[in-house]
Formats: sequence, structure tokens, C-alpha cells
Amino acid sequence: MTSLVELRILEGPNLYFPRAAVKLTLDVSTITEASDEAVLRFARRIGLRTTRPGAAGSGFRQRFALRAVERLVRAIAGEAGTRRLAVRVRPTSDPDVLVVAYPWRHRGRARALGEAVAQALDALPTPDVEAAVSTAAQQVATAEPGERPTTITPTIPVVAVTGTNGKTTTSRMIAHVARTSGLVVGWSNTDGVYRDGVLVEAGDYSGPSGAARAMSLDGVELAVTETARGGILLKGIGITRNDVSVVTNVTADHLGLQGIDTVDQLAEVKSVVPRITRKDGWAVLNGDDPRVLAMQQVISAKPWIFSRDPDSPAVREVLGHGGGRATTVIDGWITVLAPGADPDPLVELVDVPMTLAGLSRFNIENALAAASASLAIGLARADVVAGLTSFRPDAEHNPGRMNFFSMPHAADEQGVSVVMDLAHNEAGLEALLEVMAGVRRPGARLLLGLGAVGDRTDELIDALGEIGAKGSDVVAIGHKAHYLRGRMMKEIDDLLRAGAARVGVTDIDTYETEVECLAALVEEARPGDVVGLMCHAERQQAYDWIAAHGGTADSPEVLAQKVRAALNG
Repeated sequence: MTSLVELRILEGPNLYFPRAAVKLTLDVSTITEASDEAVLRFARRIGLRTTRPGAAGSGFRQRFALRAVERLVRAIAGEAGTRRLAVRVRPTSDPDVLVVAYPWRHRGRARALGEAVAQALDALPTPDVEAAVSTAAQQVATAEPGERPTTITPTIPVVAVTGTNGKTTTSRMIAHVARTSGLVVGWSNTDGVYRDGVLVEAGDYSGPSGAARAMSLDGVELAVTETARGGILLKGIGITRNDVSVVTNVTADHLGLQGIDTVDQLAEVKSVVPRITRKDGWAVLNGDDPRVLAMQQVISAKPWIFSRDPDSPAVREVLGHGGGRATTVIDGWITVLAPGADPDPLVELVDVPMTLAGLSRFNIENALAAASASLAIGLARADVVAGLTSFRPDAEHNPGRMNFFSMPHAADEQGVSVVMDLAHNEAGLEALLEVMAGVRRPGARLLLGLGAVGDRTDELIDALGEIGAKGSDVVAIGHKAHYLRGRMMKEIDDLLRAGAARVGVTDIDTYETEVECLAALVEEARPGDVVGLMCHAERQQAYDWIAAHGGTADSPEVLAQKVRAALNG
């Protein structure tokens, strides 16, 4: 068995270093299970003259493995001619597997070093371990240097947005505000790469290639990039720095993938984006999320906090220590606060369509974040106000995120409301149910089209079933055949049903597509009911079905009327 589990070349800033790095995932059982004699010989060879490695299989031996692997990398690199090399080693959930990372300037030699480290570990149980280290160093010394990193240094201003929920909506809002100001904007997100509002290339471009593609488009004056967890972990960030960063929030999502098992670890991944914000730039952070707020400790940029509470400790803290800014809500107005200055009310929440007449807590936060980032990058106040008031929650401006429609009903002119949203995790589903409830008239029902993509943990899919069943009156499952990602459809179905059963809901129909699920729920709906669809795979098909059956997109005015009707009964 080889010690090398994975060798990954990270092209840009990453979880381990603010520049290109190699990430090695190593099986170190040759260390943790080695005899005392073998492990001491190995320790002496790599320069650990005085050490107590502990018994084989013990926690002390596992801690020794972390130190020994770091020293092994340095020893091989040093004997190969690299005298100074930064090395970081981390444990994983498997006590016999760890991750080691080091920066690189030449791809070939960096890869050779990783392979040499694994070969030296493979030789540890043999009598030739001392010679194996020397041989590994010689292989690195004679390796071809190879190419240099492809990380791009931006020549135009860049706003980089990350977070668990809201990053697509927030990046779209910032891009819209910038376009309103007259700038030619390139932006990348999970839907594709856009130039000045026109889709140039479809696909998920929330990774490093998206940022590079957006900046390379002809005539672009500002780049807005959505930066997802996967891109940071698998390839690194494609640019060396940004001018303004935004972190919307950090909640449980995609856990159990690429060694990220906890929300705290996920927050550390997301923090890479504000870490590379220029010192004279701004890091826009959610002051209502403790993990995001804590990122102030690792940034060089100036902090700009957004919070729905003007009296929150986060707002007081950032204003009290000079240089910081805050955006909050005072008397129903989005308001900017600066030290030693009067509050600056930008715009009333009711005039910002994305807040859904003030109904959506998450979209209020997205609007606060977008306003902060737009001002931080230097856009004019009047243009920020104009952009916030003209950006709508519809298929044109924000496809697939809290899109509201009115469907006719044969029995009553009141009709049925439909809400479509990605709602891909627990927080997203709770937000969808929140806005559905906000437009439900007294006596009406909530009908939910529930679904999940396959690369979520069993626990998360199960939780979606429980949350959906608890928060709605009727539940149906609409599967996402293109996003099973290695799972069987029945497996996802069973997990969703198990979660729903915990809150006493067992009467659930299943449909193989999202559109079939939508059609069935609309058919079942009574006048005044609200149908919600967790839509991931068939967004355009759902739009087409709604239009073909007489549905119309709700304007901000119509949506405000629905909210008032729900409040007033």
C-alpha cells in the first residue's frame, strides 16, 4: 500500500497559504504502526534527535506523525537544495491520514517533492529508510522545474463574494449596481460568466476559472466573482488578491467533503477570500454570524460590518476602534454608519424589491452586504440607491432565487402563489418557508416541493425532510436526476421520508422531476394557497411550465400587495 492518498496542485491562494501550494494527503500508518526501533531510526534520519514518539497506535504516536512528516518534507527539500520552505500539516478525521501543504514556484519540482515524501514514508518499515530519504532528495534535485503558477494578478478592481447562502444573489446585486453606475462589469457565479449582463459561457464558474474568465472579457472595468468552497479546496483561488471581499454567512453545507467535516472548518475555508483582500481594501463581514465576524482576526483589510441590528456588539466594536464601517437598518432604512459621523440613510427597505417587501430576512442581509460592497469599491451613493431599487427578484435579475409567480385557479380569481428557490441546505429551506408563510392568507396552506442533491450528507438530507414537513401543510418530493452525484434516487427519497416521519408526516407523493412535482402541487392547491419548489435542476423548464399554464411573474407591487393581504387577513 502506498502512503500517497492524493497529490493536488493548488494554483492560487488556498486554505493553507495565500499563494499556490501543493496539498498532499498521506496515509501515515507506516509511522503510527511502526516499531519503536524503526520510528526512532526514522526520527534520527530526519533530524529529530530527541523525541518520544509514544507507543504504536497511541494518540502520542499520531501527534508525533504530524511533527515527523513536517520534518521529513523539510529534510528532503533541504537536501535537494531548497533551504527555506514553509510547511503546514493538519490531521483529518482519520487518525492515520493527514494533510501536508507547502507553497511552490515550479510545478514539476513541487510534484516531485510530494511523490518523494510518499516514497520515503513507504520505506519506513524497511532497514533502508535512511537511504530512502537520500534517494528521495536526489530525485527532487534532478526533477525538471516545470511551469510556474498561473495565478492572475488583477489589473482591474475585483469584488469577491463567498459564504454558504446568498453569495449568488449578493454578487448579482453588486454587479447590477455597478452596471447601473455605467461600468462594464464581468462577473462569474454558479450559472456562468457574464459580460455586462449577457451570458458569455454557461456552467458553474464559482471556482478559480470563473474569476479569470470574467476579468479577461473585452472592456471589463470591474469584476464580481462568486467564490465557492469547492474551488478553494480543489484548485485554490485563481487570483492573487481582491479589492473588496464579502462573506455572507457560514452554515452547515457540503460537510464531509474534501476533509471539511465541521462548520468551523468550513468557516476557515471561506476566510481565505477576505484574507487575500488588499490592505487598503475592505472586508465586508456579516456581524450577525459569529464565525464570519471572527474573520476580523485574520484579515489585513479594513472591516465593514453589516447587521440587521444597529445596536449589535459587532457594530459598536467596528465603529469604536476607528477606520471601520457598518451598514444596518434604522427605522426601516438601509443606513451606513461611520465613526464620528451622522447615520446616512440610503434607502427604505420597502423600496428594495429584493427584500420582498421586508419579508425576507436573508435578502435584507444580502441587500446590506451588496450596499456595503458597492460603496466600498467606490461606486457613487446615488448609483447604489438606484441599483438597489431596480434589482428585482425575478427570472431576469435573480433567476432561481425567491422568484414569485401568480397562477390562475379555476375556482377563484384569487389564484395560487408559487415561489421557486434553490434552497439547497437547511438555512435555505428555512428561508423559503419563511417567505412562503409571509404571503399566505389566513386559512390558506403551504405546499412544498421537497428535494435534495446527492452530494449532501445523510444527516443534511434527513434534516431537509424534517424541516420541510414541519413547516408546510402538504409535502411532495421532486427528484433531481441530473444531480444525484453517485446516489440512487430511492436512497435520497428514503432519507427525506425518514426526516418527515419524525414529525408525523408520512403521506408524501414522489415525482421523478421537479416540474412534475410543481404541476402536481399546483393542481392540488386551493385558492390562496402558496406552492414552494426547491428548484435546482429544471429552473427553465419550471419557468416554461408556469408560463404555459397562465402564470405570471409577480412585480414588486404585486408582491407587496400579497404581503399586506397576509398581514391584514
